[in-house]
Amino acid sequence: MNGVVEPLDIIEHVGKSFQYRFGLVLDCGCPLASSRGSLTASLQNAATSRIRSLASDDRQPDLGCLPSSEHNVAGRHPLRILRQGASKLLPSLPPQLERLAVPLPKAFSDQHVCVIGLGYVGLTLAVAMADAGFRVHGTEIRDEVLEGLVKGEPHFWEPRLKEKLKRVMKRGAFTFSKHLDDSVSASVYIITVGTPLDKNGNARLGMAQDATRQVVAHMKDGALVILRSTVKLGTTRNLVKPILEESGKFFQLAFCPERTLEGRALIELHELPQVIGADDPDTRWRCQQLFGQMTPTTVVVSSLEAAELVKLVDNTYRDLSFGFANEIAKLCGRMKVSAREVIRAGKLGYPRTSVALPGPVGGPCLEKDPHILVESAKQWGVSMPITLAGRLTNEQQPADVAAIAGLWADRLAGFAKKPTICLLGLAFKGIPATDDLRGTMAYPIFRQLEQRFPDAKFRGYDAAVTRAAAEAFFGFKMVDGLPEAFEEADMVFILNNHSAFQQMDLAALSGAMRRPGIVYDLWNLHDDITESMPDGVVALSLGNEML
Repeated sequence: MNGVVEPLDIIEHVGKSFQYRFGLVLDCGCPLASSRGSLTASLQNAATSRIRSLASDDRQPDLGCLPSSEHNVAGRHPLRILRQGASKLLPSLPPQLERLAVPLPKAFSDQHVCVIGLGYVGLTLAVAMADAGFRVHGTEIRDEVLEGLVKGEPHFWEPRLKEKLKRVMKRGAFTFSKHLDDSVSASVYIITVGTPLDKNGNARLGMAQDATRQVVAHMKDGALVILRSTVKLGTTRNLVKPILEESGKFFQLAFCPERTLEGRALIELHELPQVIGADDPDTRWRCQQLFGQMTPTTVVVSSLEAAELVKLVDNTYRDLSFGFANEIAKLCGRMKVSAREVIRAGKLGYPRTSVALPGPVGGPCLEKDPHILVESAKQWGVSMPITLAGRLTNEQQPADVAAIAGLWADRLAGFAKKPTICLLGLAFKGIPATDDLRGTMAYPIFRQLEQRFPDAKFRGYDAAVTRAAAEAFFGFKMVDGLPEAFEEADMVFILNNHSAFQQMDLAALSGAMRRPGIVYDLWNLHDDITESMPDGVVALSLGNEML
């Protein structure tokens, strides 16, 4: 192709994928252009018609990338939909297709967007929107983040983010600054600042308040303001709206929560349904048109509070489910029964249970969202003891893990008085891979182990987190690979489920440990390996400690 994008190649790649997986072929029934540039009107109309017909196919829910016949596709660029379909269906997307920038419809008024806060949520959204054809300006108060962006370097790792960031910057589709000024012209402002918890477990909303005041100082009449941060119920109405009203300008206000998964953010921004909450139909419709340029499905709820609650309910339910699994693991450990065996046996062929396997539960969302929900419910005089119990169970786990490790160390004759302890997997999760240390349970587990083994020497290994970041965060030395992690170690803890830890030969690596040694697998990645472990090394898994 020599760097030239031909519509024929696009339709051919997408069509082959449909044909291979679903027995379908995209046949637009029109001549195809042979050069770069916009698709002909006939191709656009034919593609839209074909997409509508595919949307009504009874296999459509499996596609996940085409619009339902119930949802509006007017104004959507057919090539954008095809590109999103290709990104999901093809094992590898042709570079020429990946680089193609599809312009927004000329009649679309909200082409200029400002994103306030360029953290994990804001930067991925800003880059994705710029890549989809919007003109995006972002603001970020942290100097180190801005310094990296100037070089085309994001301050965190996310698949394809660096490449896309450089591409949209080169096109001039994404710009950024520390503060808004009069040179920035936008009709849409999206607030994506953090809302961390204070020492009492309550959401801190100061950054959302400051961001709203920044918007007020620069927005024009008719601006659409969208709050995307996870917040206490009522924040959009009771905090953001009064500040906007002080301006005396006409504005529209919505809450549209972020729900992407780290490691899949740039994919899910084009796949997940976008929840939209606003008080009036005009605002909801405007948000549908905005996000409809990125994702084929939007879900409208009737109020700001309903949309705020969606995000909190989703994450709290997950946290509560994991808390139940961890409680079952605690019981199984005392009973000398394998939690993994019990949970898997119960789910096999039985459709009415979906108990998760136990494991550490943290991260920037699950560690705080249940607390925000519990705090919010108090406004209506509602207590949520079940929700709180699940979160507290997960927060208690590091102390339980250290206690069990200590009991086994006491039980094994000759166990080192000054053990070398290696922690594998320091990011808050392993799949999808991330280098995010926010809310990682590896840290409280490390602190509890420090208390139980005050003379221990700690070291760590992570397949995604850089040595510099991990050493600055934890304060102990990192090693370069798994062989070094196990060499002469007395204890090894598997703390996340990264594929490197799933695929490692645990029995062989454990042969380099000192005797007696302990391997504690908190993710049940190697629950069935006990028989293969070398003599003198005990393999434990969460919910199968069998003291």
